[in-house]
Amino acid sequence: MNEALKNCLNGRLFNTSDPEIMDMIHNARALTREYNALSSKDIDSKQAILASLFGSIGENVSIDTPFYCDYGKHISLGSNVIININCTFVDCNKIAIGSNVLIASNVQIYTATHPVSANERLVENWKQGDESPYFRTYAKPVTIGDDVWIGGGVIILPGVNIGNGAVIGAGSVVTKDVPAHHIAFGNPARVSRKIDD
Repeated sequence: MNEALKNCLNGRLFNTSDPEIMDMIHNARALTREYNALSSKDIDSKQAILASLFGSIGENVSIDTPFYCDYGKHISLGSNVIININCTFVDCNKIAIGSNVLIASNVQIYTATHPVSANERLVENWKQGDESPYFRTYAKPVTIGDDVWIGGGVIILPGVNIGNGAVIGAGSVVTKDVPAHHIAFGNPARVSRKIDD
């Protein structure tokens, strides 16, 4: 693992144009393009691609198409996971998803972020062809526990942890951690109540 990838996974500024990182991205693009083109009946081929794409994957995982991700290798999935159509995982840092998880359509999970100040975000005197892009990027991991249900159209922002058994209401933008066995919804998502089993 080179310096750019170490910085990426440690939440430090990193060069998104680093050759090793670009190789990971190109590989993920090729695998997801192939995956998205397969028949929904071709289960064996789909599972083989997912095993090659992700860092780790459990049993009984179903990901509907289209599905998009950035690196692929930074995603880990437990067992009994359903990811519905048109989900996007920007996995510059780790995205860890537990077991028995339902993720509805159009869910977006982001680990990448940028400095808020333009002076910090933009590279001064940048020229096209430079070895790094004109903007600075860092990434924070996202963790989703076991037995979680994420509603349709949810956006999960960098650094968020969603506890076991939590439910995120459709259309929510999750900017902060959600404790285990609680419902959260809204923009920004706020914890509504504890779930009584």
